[in-house]
Amino acid sequence: MDNWPAGFLWGAATSAHQTEGDNRNSDWWSFEQAGLHFVPEASGAAVDSYRRWEQDMDLLAGAGFSDYRFSIEWARIEPSRGELSSTALEHYGAMVRGALARGLRPLVTLHHFTHPLWFHEAGGWLAPDAVADFCRYVEAVLPLLAGVERVCTINEPNILAILPALLAGDDTHGLPAPDLATGTVLIEAHHAVRELLRERAPHVRVGWSVACQSFEPELGAEDVCARLAHDREGRYLEAARGDAWIGVQSYTRTRVGIDGPLPPPEGARLTLTGWEYAPRALGAAVRTAARVTGVPVVVTENGLATDDDALRRAYTAEALAALRDAMAHGVDVQGYFHWSLLDNYEWGRFGPTFGLVAVDRTTFERHPKPSLSWLGALGPRPPH
Repeated sequence: MDNWPAGFLWGAATSAHQTEGDNRNSDWWSFEQAGLHFVPEASGAAVDSYRRWEQDMDLLAGAGFSDYRFSIEWARIEPSRGELSSTALEHYGAMVRGALARGLRPLVTLHHFTHPLWFHEAGGWLAPDAVADFCRYVEAVLPLLAGVERVCTINEPNILAILPALLAGDDTHGLPAPDLATGTVLIEAHHAVRELLRERAPHVRVGWSVACQSFEPELGAEDVCARLAHDREGRYLEAARGDAWIGVQSYTRTRVGIDGPLPPPEGARLTLTGWEYAPRALGAAVRTAARVTGVPVVVTENGLATDDDALRRAYTAEALAALRDAMAHGVDVQGYFHWSLLDNYEWGRFGPTFGLVAVDRTTFERHPKPSLSWLGALGPRPPH
């Protein structure tokens, strides 16, 4: 494969809460102020992208990328139940228009982990009106989607569904299991929004993104691994059957023994998050997602938490090689988004640096790393 297919998406991703700063009406802001055990560091001003989003888009477009995945913050759009912020609506509308003006196709995520505080206090996804509340918010942002080709309804619902366990203080090794009741409602919400967008914004291709952990069984643990994979990602992949595409978010692999997930092997190279360095997991992840869903795949997140940018490039090159191999064997992959454009707030701390661009957290000055131009140059080449 000399080049990526025509129309292939080539971009980087961010999320609102992780980059914007001062998202004071969200549940995560309240968790941070309360000093909950899973948020040891507060986001504060994050990396000030609410004011500096144009700089961020300029860096991305200038490096040769054609696509940008970013999220709209529900807590800014609807700070109180039923109260819409015209300022926030205009802000995100300007972001969509700004991306298009720079030749960046926006892939807009409607929900990236955070909720309005009022939604959380009313019971979150287990409240009787949760799906209706989410649909009301989506209806409010429909006018912003003019020119947007793809929308992600909910980012990593299988990770979002572990929030009840985190709030309960679960200290299980690794991530807790997704809460089944929460996950069921998230699937309902995804399907409801999918139908809403099909009716009201038929130009939009709708999908959602799933954290795909590339489960690998040890000898004798095949059945345990299959059950674990289904419960932690399979049911969320199955929910994407009938979508326009499925988003795959892959960083590492998970080895499974007869008693469940195993830690990384002794002596394995670890990232700043403590995950095993396993770039070829991306190939396994897209194969699984395509097999289970039967729909085209977009890699909506893939990257490495490291302070060594040369290692980031090495990881990404190997991950892309695994992606190309899956495509050569028939997997319909339609795009790749690197996580992340910026070093940002990684859900409790700033330490794990995934970005193609470093940010001085005192001045907020952006410092592109060599990986930004390197990766931008690897994207689809225009036809001769």
